Amino acid sequence: MRRFTLPPERVVDGRVTFDAAESRHLTRVLRLGPGDTVVATDGAGRDYTVRLDSVGEAASGTVLAVERGAPESPLAITLVQGIPKGDKMEAIVRAATELGVARVRPALCERTIVRLEPGRWRDRARRWQRVAREAAKQCGRAVIPEVEAPRPLAECLVTDGPADIALCFWEGGGVPLHEALATTPAPRTALLVVGPEGGLAPAEVEAARARGLTIASLGPRILRTETAGPAVVAILQSRFGDLR
Repeated sequence: MRRFTLPPERVVDGRVTFDAAESRHLTRVLRLGPGDTVVATDGAGRDYTVRLDSVGEAASGTVLAVERGAPESPLAITLVQGIPKGDKMEAIVRAATELGVARVRPALCERTIVRLEPGRWRDRARRWQRVAREAAKQCGRAVIPEVEAPRPLAECLVTDGPADIALCFWEGGGVPLHEALATTPAPRTALLVVGPEGGLAPAEVEAARARGLTIASLGPRILRTETAGPAVVAILQSRFGDLR
């Protein structure tokens, strides 16, 4: 069944109203009409089976059933990703969403090539959030991970509480990943830090170490920044999460 996304506030008294983008997609692209049935996920874990009553600029329908979506991973992963150039961040957000991360924090690092005004960074963040929404819809995920606004790396390392696993990946050396994971047999939260092109500067690595992160290595090969984050997320999900 066709899947669409909508914020929870668009479900009122058993009726759903789709936003302009989703209305355009179901009307002009998929050519759906009144009487067709679709699934709308609210991005917070609920799936609504909806019978379309009207289509057009603001498509709407009646809720036939409400179900909990597919359960989330028992491991809540926050990926702190040094912002790369070009559209690589979109690919990282897409893959991370499909692999089940809970949150993506784009980080401005010493070696970040792209430099923008704050307003333009907010625009980028909104675009990356749309990528996460589309990826969640495509892979059947009922929860859309949050993509935060870009901030300096030091701010991205500040959390509400210590993560069960907190790793900073650096090509300059560190504890082998399998050793770093062996110290926590049943983690529920993870904080992963990956640098941009060129990696993290030594001062940034030391700052991460000072905040209690373990400096870790992904092995003998240097991975591209767009490869490293999704790769380590997949490893953690296969060991502790829902890819087991």
